[in-house]
Amino acid sequence: MNSPREEKRNLETIPVGSLRMIPLEGCKNLGKMIDSYLVRWRTERENEHKDSLAFAGYQRDSYILDAKIARFGSGEAKGIINESVRGTDLYLIVDVNNYSLTYSLCGIQNHMSPDDHYQDLKRIIAAVGGKARRITVIMPFLYESRQHKRSARESLDCALALQELVRMGVDNIITFDAHDSRVQNAIPLNGFETVQPTYQFVKGLLKNVDDLQLDSDHMMVVSPDEGGMSRAIYMANVLGLDMGMFYKRRDYTRVVEGVNPIVSHEFLGSSVEGKDVIVVDDMISSGQTVVDVAKQLKKRNAGRIFIAATFGLFTNGLSRMDEAFEQGLFDKVLTTNLIYQTPELLERPYYINCDMSKYIAYIIDTLNHDISLSDLLDPNERIQAAITAYREGHAKSIEE
Repeated sequence: MNSPREEKRNLETIPVGSLRMIPLEGCKNLGKMIDSYLVRWRTERENEHKDSLAFAGYQRDSYILDAKIARFGSGEAKGIINESVRGTDLYLIVDVNNYSLTYSLCGIQNHMSPDDHYQDLKRIIAAVGGKARRITVIMPFLYESRQHKRSARESLDCALALQELVRMGVDNIITFDAHDSRVQNAIPLNGFETVQPTYQFVKGLLKNVDDLQLDSDHMMVVSPDEGGMSRAIYMANVLGLDMGMFYKRRDYTRVVEGVNPIVSHEFLGSSVEGKDVIVVDDMISSGQTVVDVAKQLKKRNAGRIFIAATFGLFTNGLSRMDEAFEQGLFDKVLTTNLIYQTPELLERPYYINCDMSKYIAYIIDTLNHDISLSDLLDPNERIQAAITAYREGHAKSIEE
């Protein structure tokens, strides 16, 4: 029996092509979770056209194509697809941040970098050879998205990558919480969607914290910098809360690890005293920014602090976050499973994992039928339903 939400997705139109997926090695687990949803939905979905030619291959045991990257001892590689892709509506899923994967480079075990993952994506596209009817790349963490603008004589890597993918035959690119969505201006004639995981954050918080008071007297949303204002404004509006932000004063005379170091955080907004605070950002890199923000909020007598970031990179390990948690600077950290998560992170008592597999499966299923994504991209209705369920004491019934 389908859930009410699944029944609401009216997918009676003829598919663009036979649906197939290739999750690259870095996100095999996420790909399997997405595949299981698609298989179940399409098995249960009653469709009068199932036996027609246009719906050929609509129901499968798996939508994942047999494909792999073969690598030579020199570190060079090639993409190989072992099944026909002709006429398919093909979805390629890649996690450019999965550094846990290794390959042999002249006898040395080399960890894969974002460049390696991006190159493997191009190898698979090249192996398709233009035979697919449509190619959609799902790249949750947009490759080189932190190099999205030019402020000196420097490369524009993200724009170059987007243009290169389009030249290779990619029709649509779907990413999550792009560092700056204006990078889509590099490919104005092609599909580009940046999806926000706001509903998954709200759901994760409501299911794991049972005594929240969701009103502006007891809770607040804070952006750690001016660049993240839009996502904080959206979350504050749908939750009916006040919003504040920190302004980062930087030392522009120095560059440390590619960025100008932060001198101090200046807070703009109403009082946070006694209020629970949701700090929302696109990524946690080293963790310095969110820990500094938590310190500043605690100095202002904030209550509990919940840190929600789409991508938990934790580039310097978890020691900084562990120390901050022990000091009582924050209560929970929420990130998604869109990128690689270490086993150590998943075991942390303060960590809440926000699963995105079902959301991505909805997006793929809907796009395959060539139906608008509007209701999926704006989760306000689902958020309000979740809040109502929480207030009525039915947090466990909040829809996945």
